[in-house]
Amino acid sequence: MKPLQIRGLTIDWSRVDEHSYLRKIETLRRIEELEFHKPVTFLAGENGSGKSTLLEAVAAAYGFNPEGGTKNYRFSTYDSHSELHEALTLIRGAVRSETGYFLRAESFYNVATKEEEYSRGPGGRPMHLHEKSHGESFLAMLQSQLGKNGVYLLDEPEAALSPRRQLTLLVEISRCVKDGSQFIIATHSPVLLAYPDAEILSFDHGSIHACTYEETDSYKITSMMINQRKQILHHLLDED
Repeated sequence: MKPLQIRGLTIDWSRVDEHSYLRKIETLRRIEELEFHKPVTFLAGENGSGKSTLLEAVAAAYGFNPEGGTKNYRFSTYDSHSELHEALTLIRGAVRSETGYFLRAESFYNVATKEEEYSRGPGGRPMHLHEKSHGESFLAMLQSQLGKNGVYLLDEPEAALSPRRQLTLLVEISRCVKDGSQFIIATHSPVLLAYPDAEILSFDHGSIHACTYEETDSYKITSMMINQRKQILHHLLDED
């Protein structure tokens, strides 16, 4: 395995305001140091468990635009990111990335708009993202940015992708990993979580911990729905 560009992180909670909402996120507030061991790390867990907040802070600390994009993107339509990045220190590896990208599903429209503006400059190649469906533009943007020796931080990339397109993304991730890239991905997708030999960090049950694919709620619930659909729906929806 090639050396990682981001080996881990530390959080100095003395630099976070004592009244900050960050301190109310149970799993997040317990993180003082975290290591990454694989070129693909998934952050899994229930909504509100802190995984996207942590990924956003990693992105800002690494130098990415908080709303998404490359390190060259410099715009802000709405400052929704927390101050966690100011208390977070990245533990970097000896290898420096040649490229990288931060994808936020919730602000993708704004990034796509800026991408169109940037592409009109000298040497630019317009992608006409707003002329495509949301899923098509989402995947096109990713495919145009993913490359070798890069750092890629993806926040719920499955939000706009069909299961088939999620499989396409898995192929792209594998291609880039073979070329020395590193991925940290916050996701609920049982398709993406199935990536072979990935590190899965669960944010559930009040503390961050490694788990297997089969131990994730995404797998368990999806598996139950496929194998016991009628019984589950009867239990959930039968008013009697």
